[in-house]
Amino acid sequence: MTSLNRRQFLRVAGAAVMATAFPHAAYAQEHKLVITAVEPYVLKGGKCFVLVRTDAGITGIGEVSPMNAPAAAHLIANQFGGLITGMNPLDIDRCWDRIFYATYKQGVMGLQPEALAGIDIALWDILGKVTGLPLCQLLGGKRRDWVRVYASIGGGARSTPEKMAERAARAAAQGFTAVKIRMDYGPVAPDTDVPKDLATLAAVREAIGDGVELKFDVNNGYSAQTAIRVGKEIEQFNVTHYEEPVAQTDYAGYAAVVEAVDIPVAAGEHEYTRWQFRDLIEQANPDILQPDLVKCAGISEAVKIAALASAHHKLLCPHQTQPTIGQAANLHFTSVFVANDMAQELAEDALDSALHALFKNPLEFKDGRMKVPEGPGLGLELDEDRMRSFLA
Repeated sequence: MTSLNRRQFLRVAGAAVMATAFPHAAYAQEHKLVITAVEPYVLKGGKCFVLVRTDAGITGIGEVSPMNAPAAAHLIANQFGGLITGMNPLDIDRCWDRIFYATYKQGVMGLQPEALAGIDIALWDILGKVTGLPLCQLLGGKRRDWVRVYASIGGGARSTPEKMAERAARAAAQGFTAVKIRMDYGPVAPDTDVPKDLATLAAVREAIGDGVELKFDVNNGYSAQTAIRVGKEIEQFNVTHYEEPVAQTDYAGYAAVVEAVDIPVAAGEHEYTRWQFRDLIEQANPDILQPDLVKCAGISEAVKIAALASAHHKLLCPHQTQPTIGQAANLHFTSVFVANDMAQELAEDALDSALHALFKNPLEFKDGRMKVPEGPGLGLELDEDRMRSFLA
């Protein structure tokens, strides 16, 4: 019998352990995994899931921003999927490069990176399933098991201060320790009704009391001058996060607001690549960066953006409105890259979303926090039959 040296023994023993514990990993060692199909599914309510299938029977799941779901699904089905079919799904960066650089003329401020995000998230899910490790472990290891989340309450421009206060109080009663009031203005008509905005914040603060954190999202609705004035006035409501006070294209305006007000200014949901975040940091200088994993070309690009944030000593508080796959990806990401206990975004109605029924192990919420999934990859097990019954 031939004896094995230490290195050979460890290699053989390691392969045996992997084969027993993680059969997908054993397959990956013996064979080159191949992507066989990339399938987008547009669901009721304008959501879009992406399934990436392999020849080993391993399927990864991802999600696209709902902003352009039908158009993104068309791109994925008719172009993006074909670019990586036949490639190894574990070559995540190579797959990302193949899609991004072949299609960059289709736009890097919306549809193209959003469609790519759905595929990229699914590829990371495959990597987790192959290795038997949760995404947070692949990204470097989680700092906490439960991530604090805030209730993101929108429609302030179309509502009354009283109604917004009622909704905020309801969120606090559900156990949220932080809420965000979104005005949903957009940059077209700035400075629409500042007195009402201030009345809304006053009513919300009274309704939730001093013990609940309050964030304020203007959704690009102010001129720089108004944003500075309001930023100073809302200090009385102990606002801890002043989001997108000016148009997303007004980097000089952002810089002026950041310089003038004490409340941390947040921006970034309208940036889609590391290069755009570089420019945002260098020119607008926001205190808090807000990449959105289902917008900014996926987990791969978000990791690079997190490195930029670290290098420039910026806080991370990703934008995130999707209740299931997108939220799971964000929980893993923030558990690794957000060093403090800053509350992360959760849409007000996310806990009641019908989409949770499409998963055999839906996400967990308790006492204002969501649990980082523990299973391989994203840690979500999609019921494909249920999903097909939910198609648009």
